[in-house]
Amino acid sequence: MATYAIGDIQGCYDELQRLLERLNFDPAHDQLWFVGDLVNRGPKSLEVLRFIMALGDSAVSVLGNHDLHLLALAHGNPRHKRSSNLNEVLAAPDRDELIDWLRHRPLLHRDKTLAFTMVHAGLPPQWSMKTARACAREVEKVLRGDAHKDYFLNMYGNEPHLWDEKLQGMDRWRFITNCFTRLRYCSPDGSLQLQIKGISRIDSPKHVPWFAHPDRASRKKRILFGHWSTLGYHISHNTWALDSGCLWGGLLTALRIDPHAMQLPCSGQQDPAKFS
Repeated sequence: MATYAIGDIQGCYDELQRLLERLNFDPAHDQLWFVGDLVNRGPKSLEVLRFIMALGDSAVSVLGNHDLHLLALAHGNPRHKRSSNLNEVLAAPDRDELIDWLRHRPLLHRDKTLAFTMVHAGLPPQWSMKTARACAREVEKVLRGDAHKDYFLNMYGNEPHLWDEKLQGMDRWRFITNCFTRLRYCSPDGSLQLQIKGISRIDSPKHVPWFAHPDRASRKKRILFGHWSTLGYHISHNTWALDSGCLWGGLLTALRIDPHAMQLPCSGQQDPAKFS
């Protein structure tokens, strides 16, 4: 069995299929992890959703910001309608099934056996992995519950920008959502810098990539993420960035993350009985 983590697809269905052919992916034995942003801007968002949903337990996907844009549009929030090309999904005969499936995807996926955690964007420095998991479950409960329509109507915005355990209601849920789906940079005090998107300021003393923050409480955990196409495939600080810009003419990255051992016979240079 092989487990592969795959970067942002954003509707690039044909490229995904070519990648899976090269991997010899077998859904009966292998598993795919998707870092989110399955849809939007690429040409075949509908095909991507149908394919991944049909994989069942052979696929795990966390929610990205573009996935949330689709869910918001489907529930009456038109904020990103002009900058999206999701009408084909919204007009599909199986729209309701696809939207319901997407709404039940997690914000964070953790596999204790593989010792990897997957999110779409990042974690603020104040969060331990325990806190991150609790925050993810809190918003996932809202997304899957009766209040999800109100959530989608009010989720957009950059405030609050600093974590406080006392945050409540939509302010709290918006902060959590922004971390998991939009975060790239933090200030030294740990506040979110959501309006900075490129890499030109990656060495700035005023802004630090979330994964490189010196006080990041989750620094001992191995984390997979996407979202940052200008950063590309990047490994540092116990994190793996997998969005290598397929949508923009770059690459679609797959990282094998399962323990993979190779064994071969050895004639032996010592008799173990001598050491018993």
